[in-house]
Amino acid sequence: MTTNGAKMALTSQAYLDGSSVKQTKSLITELCRLFYNLGWVGGTGGSITAKVHDDSVPKSDQLIIMSPSGVQKERMVEEDMYVLSSTGDILFMPSPKPYPHKPPKCSDCASLFMKAYNMRNAGAVIHSHGMESCIVTMLDPLAKEFRITHMEMIKGIQGHGYFDELVVPIIENTAHERELTEYLAAAIEAYPKTTAVLVRNHGIYVWGDTWISAKTQAECYHYLFEAAIKLHQLGLDWSTPGHGPIQRSKPLLGGQTTSTSQKRCIVLDIEGTTTPISFVTDVLFPYARKNVQRHLEATYDTDATQDDIKLLRSQVQDDLQNGVADAVPIPSDEVGKEKVIAALVANVEGMIKSDRKITSLKQLQGHIWQTGFEKNELKGVVFDDVPSALEKWHASGIKVYIYSSGSRLAQRLLFGYTNYGDLRNYLCGFFDTTVGNKKETKSYVEISESLGVHKPSEVLFVTDIYQEAVAAKAAGLEVTISVRPGNGPLPENHGFKTIKSFSEI
Repeated sequence: MTTNGAKMALTSQAYLDGSSVKQTKSLITELCRLFYNLGWVGGTGGSITAKVHDDSVPKSDQLIIMSPSGVQKERMVEEDMYVLSSTGDILFMPSPKPYPHKPPKCSDCASLFMKAYNMRNAGAVIHSHGMESCIVTMLDPLAKEFRITHMEMIKGIQGHGYFDELVVPIIENTAHERELTEYLAAAIEAYPKTTAVLVRNHGIYVWGDTWISAKTQAECYHYLFEAAIKLHQLGLDWSTPGHGPIQRSKPLLGGQTTSTSQKRCIVLDIEGTTTPISFVTDVLFPYARKNVQRHLEATYDTDATQDDIKLLRSQVQDDLQNGVADAVPIPSDEVGKEKVIAALVANVEGMIKSDRKITSLKQLQGHIWQTGFEKNELKGVVFDDVPSALEKWHASGIKVYIYSSGSRLAQRLLFGYTNYGDLRNYLCGFFDTTVGNKKETKSYVEISESLGVHKPSEVLFVTDIYQEAVAAKAAGLEVTISVRPGNGPLPENHGFKTIKSFSEI
């Protein structure tokens, strides 16, 4: 991929419309909403960029996806994203939307992001307005760096431990963001270990070699600055050993304590936990089964449905090789879409009948349900205690995530169109089978690592399935089993705490 012809292929329309670019756009839209809900970025303030991950392309040549300027973070969609070349040239810009929307505008951070990429070969860069700017105003106006030590979260930042001193350079703000570029470059050169730069009275820039490291570092900086502000308000010096919040026994940071029972994240199952099993089995599954042919016929030529068909073809081919019952060969496109759709419908009906937890089925179901929710033919159902619990946890600073065998799209739809209204503002993210099977321990290891917690035990997982509880416990998570009407029986002496309502958590 280093020849001129290959580099030119990266700018082709086919590549720009391909799955790698689409996945990165989708990731950024979800992260923007997540960071907005966490308070890390303002409505239109701050920006996120990430390189398009493609193993066949050298990192230095990978395309860059950048969130736009002037768009509410929680309202961003994939079509709002800019696509830039590795040299900073704009390859794709969003189309103008009708009034009262403002014309699209590339973030003024672009030149700074490119500088960070070029100097550190980073995979992702985050720019946040918020609490981090507050800490800079509390420092000596002449201070050129922020120092903090003996704090637990430093472990999450590359190259630092509890006893190390974190040093973050501070640069002065300028009239225009693009004018910060040379000062940012100088700070990176002067502080080679840093993964962030503070801008006085403005915000913070954080970057990482991979998205996971960038996200983890951003989260760690957030908590460190939050702790420093609180310590400043208490009249303590945050750089003095013994003043880190991990060593304090009295409440800090919004009344939370640092006891071993403190939970920073809650991960919820859906079926039998937030939602009656009967809603899934008696409403969602029958709707998908009844409408699969109508959906395929109406959307057959769309990119989304073609992606669904590609996944189904691959799954059915595996099923045929493994002798799975109800698997029917799917003919090639040359025989006509009617015969292709007939074979697809037969396979999907068999998969639904067997209640298979496979990505190809769940992805198609999500798209079918999307039509149903948008046409008000479907409405999500949650138990009566769920909305108040989500609101309470959100207000207390606990981050809540969903992990379900249903696709992330299906999860967002269910919580976006519930009998209690849109509950997505209380949720920080969604995990599905792309992270792994729900009965496998490695899936929960992956989840806990992606949440940025110091220990897996800081995550509480709530499910109605015993095998899922066992797998999560083996990964170090705390586990509670949900006992709801219609749920299956549990083994005797299973050893897990049980609840009948979220109010018990």
